[in-house]
Amino acid sequence: MKQMTCSKCGNRVFFENLRCEVCGSTLGYAPDEQRMLAFEESGDDSWRRMGPEGPAYRPCANRKADVCNWMVPSSIYRHLCLSCRTTHTIPELAKPENHGYWAALEQAKRRLFYTLIELVLPTPNKLEDPVNGLSFEFLEQVSPQEHVLTGHDEGVITLNIAEADDARREYIRLSMHEPSRTLLGHFRHEIGHYYWDRLVRGTPWIEEFRSLFGDERADYDSALKTHYAWPISDWPQRFISAYASSHPWEDWAETWAHYLHMVDGLETAASWGTHLELASPSGPALKVRPLDLNAESIREPIVVQWLPVSQFINAMDRSLGAHDSYPFIVVPPVIEKLDFIHRVVQAGSAGRVPMNFLPRS
Repeated sequence: MKQMTCSKCGNRVFFENLRCEVCGSTLGYAPDEQRMLAFEESGDDSWRRMGPEGPAYRPCANRKADVCNWMVPSSIYRHLCLSCRTTHTIPELAKPENHGYWAALEQAKRRLFYTLIELVLPTPNKLEDPVNGLSFEFLEQVSPQEHVLTGHDEGVITLNIAEADDARREYIRLSMHEPSRTLLGHFRHEIGHYYWDRLVRGTPWIEEFRSLFGDERADYDSALKTHYAWPISDWPQRFISAYASSHPWEDWAETWAHYLHMVDGLETAASWGTHLELASPSGPALKVRPLDLNAESIREPIVVQWLPVSQFINAMDRSLGAHDSYPFIVVPPVIEKLDFIHRVVQAGSAGRVPMNFLPRS
């Protein structure tokens, strides 16, 4: 993520901030400009923006509920921002803790949308495009018999709000023997299924996909049962995670999530001017650069840029007594899969998309 500054005073601010701590201006993020703006609040339809002139905005309606800091262009008739318009179901707010879970889910989703906008990938919502659109269901499991599973089905992404509870999510992570489990990771994984449906299924990409990830026509339920009963022991040699070895769809989604990790992680490190004198033992110094989204291949940047940066992050985590933020090993077969995803994203962002991702006529 790029560094954010207050448009009025130039102070460094962060993606989640509501107010500038230096000049006191109200802050709002404008996704169409990809920047944080300072505003003078008013009761009118538009807030007066501070600093350089530009289009007028009004706050997302969910700002009143303290769950969103994104803005909506005053030129369009929408009460909710680009991200919040994709949320179809929220948890029961009569329970005080559920409001915090909802806010955490929306915050993670906005970080997801930030990267999708950077990649120039379409993000329609199901209200405006029922066929191709996205819809998020934030559901609570209210009884042991009524299971709420996080997953994706034809553009509908369901998340169990228990994932927004740090303690419960950590318990699940340990019980599932997962090296990492985060809200943002869930969003990036599930959106991978969505884009597989829209950008790979039934397109010329499918044969190369099968050569790298396997044949997705293999029975999904049977594959998962086999995975949980007898997981592949040598998965680290070919997959980014154990779960990725369960089925080609899950391999794609897991690898897709790591592609988004790399895009956002390298952009953040580059934005902060990260320079590693010892990127590798006895190797040259490294000036971190964002991933070139127009590059024909990203094989070299994965090795030269991402691996040293992720190792440095993990070293810092350990120095602070925290778990590794990136407890994964990127092996050559995974690099080939990441490179394939990069090329698919390029085609999608350039408009070379399959018919099942075009707006309905």
